[in-house]
Parts: sequence; structure tokens; C-alpha cells
Amino acid sequence: MNVQEAWAMGYTGKGVVVTILDDGIERNHPDLKDNYDPKASYDVNDHDSDPIPRYDFANENRHGTRCAGEVAAIANNTICSVGIAYKASIGGVRMLDGDVTDAVEAQSLSLNPQHIDIYSVSWGPDDDGKTVDGPAKLALKAFTDGVRVGRGGLGSIFVWASGNGGRDKDSCNCDGYTNSIYTLSVSSATENGRVPWYSEACSSTLATTYSSGGSGEKQIVTTDLRKGCTETHTGTSASAPLAAGIVALALQANSQLTWRDMQHIVVLSAKPYKLNAPDWKTNGVGRRVSHSYGYGMMDATAMVKLSQNWTNVPEQQRCETPYLNGSKSFSKKSTLSVSVQTDGCGRVNYLEHVQAIVELSTSCRGEISIKLKSPSGTESVLLTKRPKDNFKKGFKNWAFMTTHSWGELSHGLWTLKIDSGNAEGKLESWKLVTWGTTTPPYQKPKQETSVPICHEGEYFLEGYCYKQCPVNFYEMNTTSSTNSTGSCLPCHKSCQRCNGELESNCIQCKDGWKLTNETFCTHLGKSINSFAVLVIQEKDWTKITIMSIIFGSVALTIVVIALVIIVIRKKHGKGEYKNYDQDAGNPLLSNGLSDGNEFAYFDDVEKSAAPI
Repeated sequence: MNVQEAWAMGYTGKGVVVTILDDGIERNHPDLKDNYDPKASYDVNDHDSDPIPRYDFANENRHGTRCAGEVAAIANNTICSVGIAYKASIGGVRMLDGDVTDAVEAQSLSLNPQHIDIYSVSWGPDDDGKTVDGPAKLALKAFTDGVRVGRGGLGSIFVWASGNGGRDKDSCNCDGYTNSIYTLSVSSATENGRVPWYSEACSSTLATTYSSGGSGEKQIVTTDLRKGCTETHTGTSASAPLAAGIVALALQANSQLTWRDMQHIVVLSAKPYKLNAPDWKTNGVGRRVSHSYGYGMMDATAMVKLSQNWTNVPEQQRCETPYLNGSKSFSKKSTLSVSVQTDGCGRVNYLEHVQAIVELSTSCRGEISIKLKSPSGTESVLLTKRPKDNFKKGFKNWAFMTTHSWGELSHGLWTLKIDSGNAEGKLESWKLVTWGTTTPPYQKPKQETSVPICHEGEYFLEGYCYKQCPVNFYEMNTTSSTNSTGSCLPCHKSCQRCNGELESNCIQCKDGWKLTNETFCTHLGKSINSFAVLVIQEKDWTKITIMSIIFGSVALTIVVIALVIIVIRKKHGKGEYKNYDQDAGNPLLSNGLSDGNEFAYFDDVEKSAAPI
């Protein structure tokens, strides 16, 4: 996690306030008491200002004290350990030692938001592989108020453990707290860079810190109840406080960071190296991301370096795109794919969080798995099968969230895929909600920062580095004496993918266009005359000759028919023709068309096929 170099730069968390929402903290612990902050503390269970835990024979209420030591245990006192932010102010909220109601959660999440900077939380709904639960009305308001007005409008920072339900094949996207856009969700890695047995994989996880693993692997050393120490703190419960400590170091480097700035900095600085998982992929902006680790291991030094000269990201924008084609049924062992097209509502161009809000009924919820594919081709697993979930009513407007398309352009086709497994059901409705910015979220760092904007072999586009340019852009290499990078340049408007800027450089076409002769994209609504122009441009004289013969034959036939009609008119006389038209009825009308309508019909075709 590269903490010691950040310490060497002078960052200790001084001036930053962190609180632990848990079962209380032992405020008089010798490794905590000098950093204890009563303004960041409260006992919600007993309604007083003292967060001291309730002691019992089994020391059940040790969790909060252990988490507090990870953040702010004092350095160089020969007691226990040293916290990541060992000069930060630390408080605690005792709120788990009783009924955890919506009101209790809301009161805890909204404690003193103009004083507290970071709320570290290591709890959530039951990790039993069958629960789907999240914040209710009051807690949700505490989140939204916190990011809106907390820290003087910069936003409270909520750091959340991603969950320990791995053994029960749980999904952290069924936990509405860690699945929220307002929380910085943190997973765990063992000391050997492996996925722990308790870890839950999901698309809402942003990053990772170390924690416990299997037999023989080290656990976390921290403070414990009764002024003691422990070497056995475990799970994602231990990962979130480590992340909160790193966030405190970054806030010391720049106290003006917003809650969204911090998430951007985590994404940019996290390291995927030496973390083993089979599902690592590269998203549309060239970043490695995993459902087990998010964007990788948090890097304290990289975060403080980025924070030092950071410019606040633009205002958050939201775009909602509903699926308008009605409900869709699905049978057992089938895949249902449904898509929506979005332009970001003219507001969301550069993505941060993406949500698929799903209403779905099914005979067995645990059989269902769901994926979401972005226009850049990034596929997020929103839900994995959960064998213990036998619930038969499905999901009621559940917001599945992914961070995997962070930085991608929002415009284009998004596809939701539902694999039914051994269940049947119906997708009642779904809508895509994209969050992000209209303009690029950040500019190229100043030269004095050591964090490069693009690496060797990457391509630059409006503040982002891509391993492969996104759709609608092509790669232009530029090589200097010291580096070989490139830029992403726009394709012709008809191309979705291309190898140059010209209309004849198309490789793949946009929806509504067809690739012709492997170079041009022809609009499917173009008339025959438009197609003929393309044929002429290609100088296929054989086709031209054949078409000329056909058109000539048709024209000759029309002339012959016209002459016959003239002869008939002259033979039967004008009056008989009028009677036929008025009394006997026009034979074209009896087939649903009149002369006038027939020509109007072809006129409409020509008008609708105007060149684009």
C-alpha cells in the first residue's frame, strides 16, 4: 500500500477527522487516547456522548476498537501498532450494540458532518448469500445530505467494507450500502495477493487493501479491548479502516478534495499488480479492473502525490434512460438481452458510476445472473448466481451499480443480459442511470508531479489514457526520442470504428448503417439512387451495364403500355372512359391504390430517402 513513503513525505493524517461507526471504541486505550476526538464520537445506543463499548466476558464489542487502531494508533510508543494516519483525530459511534434501525443508521451517518471528514464503516446486511437489503429512507437521506453539505459542501467521505459472504457465494451488489454511489467500497487481498475465502466479488468495489487470508497467512495487528493488542483482526472489516487511513493522508495533502475527487484519485492511483484473479480485464479507457479487487491495491504515496495539485472535478451530472419496449418474459436456461441507446442526455459524457435499476420477477432469485455491457465493450457482472437465495419475488427496482466503466464515454448502446439458469420469470422494467461529467473530469497533471498521464503504448483522449481508443475514434501514433504514445482522433460520422478520418476508412458502422465493400458505411434508409452513386464511385462497369439494361427495358415497356392505352382511349371515346372511372370504379382503387396515391407513395419514398 506504499504508506511509508507517504509518511516520509510528511503526511500523517494530521488535521483530518475520522470516525468509526461500530460497537464503540475504547477511547482511553493507550494507543488511541492522545488522538481521541469527543466531537467525532457519540453513543447512539444509550443516547450519551461516551462511545465506550459494553464489556462482557467474551469481549463481543471489540470490533470498533480494532478498526480505530488501524486508522490512528499512535506511532513510536512501543504499544500495539501504528495507524495508517497516526496523527489523525479518531472518534467512534456506538450504534451496533442494540437494534440497528433506519433512524439509528441515519443518526450515525450524519453525526457532526461539518467536523468529521471520513466515516469508516465495516458492517452491512447479513452476508448469508440470500439477503438483498440497503439503506432505508432516513439513512439514504443521510448519505445524500452528507455528500451535498458535509465538510462545508465538499462532501462527507464514506468508506465501506465490501462484505464477507464469499463462503456463501454472496454478491456485494446485493448490499445496498457498498453498492451505493456515495460509498467508497473496499475489498480485501491476502498478504500473498490472493482473493480471500470470505471476499465477495461485485462490480461496485472500487479498490482493495490487505487483510487476513487462509491458514498460515498473516492477519491485521491493531488495538483491542481492555487496553490490549491483537494480531488476529480479519476480513473486509479490517480493509475499510486501512483505506480510511489512506484517504486521511490524501486529505491532509489537499483538504479541498470533494467526495468524488477522492474516488477519482483512488481509481487513478490503485495498482492491479501482484493481485491474482481470473477476471482482470481492461476497460474502455485502458484501466485494469476486477470484480474481486476493483481497480487494485490502494497506493498511499500515489494518492498524496495526485492530491497535492488536484483540481476539483466538474459538477456531477445524471442521465436516466428507460427501456421503453415493455416487459420481457424469459424461460429456464435462457438468456434475455435488452438494450437502450443513450446520448448522456446532453450532460453525461465522461462516466463515473453506472446503475441498472431492475424490476424483475422470477421463480427463484438465486438462479439469476445479470451483466451490463457498455458502448466501449466493458462487461460488468451485476449479479452472480447465489445458490442459497430461494426468494421467489425477484427484485423491485434494485439499483445494481458498476464502477468498471469509469472514464469511458457514455454515448451509445448499453446491453443488459439476464441468464435465467434453472428459473423462469419476467423482466418487468429496467432503466440505465449514468453519472459523470459533461467536460473531462481532470486535466493533464503539472510537470512537477511524478504520476504520468500516459504510459508507453497508450493513447490520449481528453484527459484519459487508453490502451485502445474507444468507439468513434482511431489510433494515431506519435513517437518521440523518449516515448512512444499516441492520440485518439475522431472517425468520420458514419463510422463506429475506423482506421482513419475519411468516409472510406470505416471498419465497423454505427447502428442504422451497413458496411459496403469493407470501406464505406451506407445508411440503411438511402434510396436506390444513392446506392447507384456508390456503385459508380467504385467503377464497377459490369454492374452499371446490367442496371442500364434493366432500366432501359423497363422504360421501353412503359412506352409500349402508354401507346396501347392511347389506342384504347381513341377506340372507346372520352365519355365511356369517364363512365368507367366514375360508375364501374377504378380497378386500382379496388386494390387499395389510386393513380394519385400510387405516385404519392413513391414521392414519399423519395422524400424520406434524402441524402444524409
